[in-house]
Amino acid sequence: MSLELQIITAFLLDQLLGDPRRFPHPVKFIGSLALAAEECLRKIISSEKRAGIIAVLLVLSLTGGSVSLILYWAAKFSWLYDVFAVYFLYTAFAARDLAEHSKKVYAALAHGDLSGARSQVAMIVGRDTASLDEEGVGRACIESVAENLVDGVTAPLFWAAVAGPVGALLYKAVNTMDSLFGYKNEKYIHFGWAAAKLDDLANWLPARITALSLIVAAFVIRLDAMRAYKIWRRDRRKHASPNSAQTEAAAAGALGIQLGGASFYFGILQEKPTIGDAGKKIEPADIALGNRLMLATSICTGFFFLLIRGLLL
Repeated sequence: MSLELQIITAFLLDQLLGDPRRFPHPVKFIGSLALAAEECLRKIISSEKRAGIIAVLLVLSLTGGSVSLILYWAAKFSWLYDVFAVYFLYTAFAARDLAEHSKKVYAALAHGDLSGARSQVAMIVGRDTASLDEEGVGRACIESVAENLVDGVTAPLFWAAVAGPVGALLYKAVNTMDSLFGYKNEKYIHFGWAAAKLDDLANWLPARITALSLIVAAFVIRLDAMRAYKIWRRDRRKHASPNSAQTEAAAAGALGIQLGGASFYFGILQEKPTIGDAGKKIEPADIALGNRLMLATSICTGFFFLLIRGLLL
């Protein structure tokens, strides 16, 4: 089975089955390994920044080495190699889970259950949700889908196209360490520096390609592609992260809504730039449209990556 077919099969499995929670999950092992490395290295290395760098190198080495050894062993039986390769790729993609989480938010809002919607959106965002109104819940949900489109779908697709299952899981290792350590608080400002910087680097190109694919996808599903391009050009740098506003800006333009703005995190108000134009109130239907846009963008981006790979090889 070619790598291209393995990637397509894995993506379809994700759409059909979602995250394989009942099976051994590489990303869960990576997370456990990262936390164990943190606990050990903090005890033996006085410099938090150096300990964080070594933790990143250790987790990447063990992840890449383990996946490579399993695939090398499985290559003795071509069918078994395909099984492991597809499974590793499948665990790297999270398009269905991303859509399912946001659908739960949509369903709660559609039934007038604001409290339930707040609880559901709290599962996918880092901000405080207890005081959000209906529009605030919708905004948080759409922002999360637009941002996590890269982390959960298109960046793994990119690294899978570049370096196969090993590349996809090395990316997931980087992304997992960033989610565990990449906080600008007292505990992680130094220890998490390497994980955060490497995550920014790993997402830099995928985020920009994804934003352009999102504009194409908006045209395909008959949203406002011209406005998506306009807002992307204007607002793509309006975020503390070098990558997050790329897709958020394009999505805001395509949906004709405004994202960003002030939010509470751990009880502290953080003023963030707005992305997109004000005017249209965010409604539950926009969450459903955002999901359609996310899936269409995933397909467009994956097609582009595989096309370029096919042309270069």
